[in-house]
Amino acid sequence: MLSEVTHSLLVIEDDDGIAVPLVRTLEREGYSVERVATGEAGIDRATRGGLDLVILDLGLPDVDGLDVCRRLRSDGHEAGIMILTARGGELDRVVGLDVGADDYLAKPFALAELLARTRALLRRVTRGGPAAEDTPSVAADTTSGLRVDVQARRVWVGDAEVSLTSKEFDLLALLDSERGNVLTRERLMDEVWDENWFGSTKTLDVTVGRLRQKLEDAAAPVTIVTVRGVGFRLETS
Repeated sequence: MLSEVTHSLLVIEDDDGIAVPLVRTLEREGYSVERVATGEAGIDRATRGGLDLVILDLGLPDVDGLDVCRRLRSDGHEAGIMILTARGGELDRVVGLDVGADDYLAKPFALAELLARTRALLRRVTRGGPAAEDTPSVAADTTSGLRVDVQARRVWVGDAEVSLTSKEFDLLALLDSERGNVLTRERLMDEVWDENWFGSTKTLDVTVGRLRQKLEDAAAPVTIVTVRGVGFRLETS
């Protein structure tokens, strides 16, 4: 059955044996799906915008999938990215998340699991982030110079806009909405990723690390503090 919201997906996969049934399955779920077989073609399509999720193979014939992911994020691509790979090991998983992926699925995988993870990632697009509907559009902080526009999903430090991925924005918006309070890891995973999240909680740590670096690069006078064994809090520094 087609969903009310038709999401646009891009599959970057060179193996027809994987791509063809994957695209067919996603289309049966009601998604609008495009497929390309090379990294450069994927980058070209993604930069034109209008996508909600990129499903990206690492073993592409022209460009390594990690480089594709890194280039998409550096170019400001904010939609979800799910990596597919035959590579194993925790290190590869962390590297994939560190360059900006939102999820990581090892081959061979069950289509049912991929669909569940796809729904979990796209649910964030449908919800529009963790803020409630009555949250003011712009949470202005004249003390720290950090402004989070929840409705427009944009962040500024002073007059400079900070480019964040979808998950980085959701995480910052939630932390900022309760600045000074500790938010547990469980709550952050439930509200930023999904209560039905299938992936590793290392995803949270990697996303916090990327967000910290971006805030530091922007000279934002705020700090994400780790409370060991509990979670994180955002402090004005």
